[in-house]
Amino acid sequence: MIEYPPRRRALLRAGGHAMLFAALARTPAFAAPTFLDDPFTLGVASGDPAPDGFVIWTRLAPKPLEPHGGMPAEAVPVGWEVADDEAFKRIVRSGTALARPELAHSVHVEVEGLGSHRRYWYRFVADGIPSDTGTVRTAPAAGAVLDQLRIAVAGCQHYERGLFTAWRHISQEAELDLVYHYGDYIYEGKPADPATARAPLVRHHNSDKLYSLDDYRQRYALYKVDPDLRAAHAAAAFVSTFDDHEVENNWAGDLDDGSTPREIFLLRRAAAMQAWYEHMPVRRSRFPHGGSPRIYHRLDFGRLLRLHVLDKRSYRSIRLCEKPGDGNCVDTRDKPDTMLGDEQERWLGKGLTPDFAWNLLGLGGLVMPFDRSAQKTSSNGYDNWTGYPDARARLVRTIEKRGKNVVIAGGDSHMFFIGHLPSRRGDLESPPVAPEFHGTSVSSISTNGRPIGPDPRAATNPHISLIHDQRGYLLFDVKPEIWHTDLRVVDQVFTPGGHIGTLARYVVEPGRPQAVRA
Repeated sequence: MIEYPPRRRALLRAGGHAMLFAALARTPAFAAPTFLDDPFTLGVASGDPAPDGFVIWTRLAPKPLEPHGGMPAEAVPVGWEVADDEAFKRIVRSGTALARPELAHSVHVEVEGLGSHRRYWYRFVADGIPSDTGTVRTAPAAGAVLDQLRIAVAGCQHYERGLFTAWRHISQEAELDLVYHYGDYIYEGKPADPATARAPLVRHHNSDKLYSLDDYRQRYALYKVDPDLRAAHAAAAFVSTFDDHEVENNWAGDLDDGSTPREIFLLRRAAAMQAWYEHMPVRRSRFPHGGSPRIYHRLDFGRLLRLHVLDKRSYRSIRLCEKPGDGNCVDTRDKPDTMLGDEQERWLGKGLTPDFAWNLLGLGGLVMPFDRSAQKTSSNGYDNWTGYPDARARLVRTIEKRGKNVVIAGGDSHMFFIGHLPSRRGDLESPPVAPEFHGTSVSSISTNGRPIGPDPRAATNPHISLIHDQRGYLLFDVKPEIWHTDLRVVDQVFTPGGHIGTLARYVVEPGRPQAVRA
């Protein structure tokens, strides 16, 4: 339970918030529970910044790890405010939203009519109790000249395998414009067995493997009560996609990685996608109609950057089998494979224009080919683009034909991979098409940066500049004349207080599609 100081509650109730309470007074009669516990245990978040606004999010959950978050099965009004000062003396937008039980009492408010490229502060209130305060910056106006944009790139946060220390450091990065979250926000598995765990267990999942909507909701709640993750969400807008663990490891399109019948898996996927929507600061256009959200979309930042947020899970071909006995897979395909699906591929091609200094592809997964011949492993990497060579070849052609200063970003492998996408299939030394910055994990099974010696795989991958196993995130400083990428690493994630450092810095120059170590 998080208790706010009595004086803070009294001030909120007493005055200074006339606009908010006037709006609440005009709300039709809905449930108005009296909260004995903080209803905002899952924090607040913002997302999808536009030139005139953004999304703000919260979810009422006074008992977050109990069924329904401790909420009644009724709609509850929640007040919200946006101000252009941290003290909320100049409130520029306010209103009331309904936290509906059908959506786990989550709230998604699309705020509009604000100034471009300006910082704002926001908060919610229920039963006179205030939420955390969040801050967010709107995007620059269309066509505006912008000197710099700062983006953190992170994902793969396994609750059991480490503390979310990287998120605390992201929350403290100066002048952060947004966070691109490339997926694996939760991990769907049952609690790990300490007797057989391959790496230290810091804490434990509190429920079995996820299948139902309530299962997924409670797993999100477990992750979101983490104070470091809450701090990151409150510090900057998130631009979110999903990967496999939001549903099931290695799922592809309408099939899981086992032998579950398609129609049964789709029930599970629909539950998982609803829970994802309920817990992400995304727009109503991402609502999972028919059990599947359309998450691919673009965000423009003046003339400096266009961010293409892509979905590499929902439309892909059936996966290739990794080993004998795998289910829902094939040994060979009888037609060209696809990772993004025809419609999304066409959409991406149309959106790659020279109107922006840079195009950032939020692709997720390792796009570069990766020769594993020097690695003793039973995995072929078929879950990533290695298993979809036709799709990768079409992506290369699209970038060559329509792309201008394209940079690829994502994660999934729980290690840093920095390199470039070669232009010719099967030729790792062919000219580069685009640099790729593949991020590590926030927490996962790993050595966490302990010395592992020279990576033997580097010798067979001349297009890859760096392979490194350590927890952390990427930090992009984007300017018209140059792109800087810092590899930010945490020295340990098994106990509180891990320190942040910069492992390496890379630069990309316009017209030169590869990452060069600074």
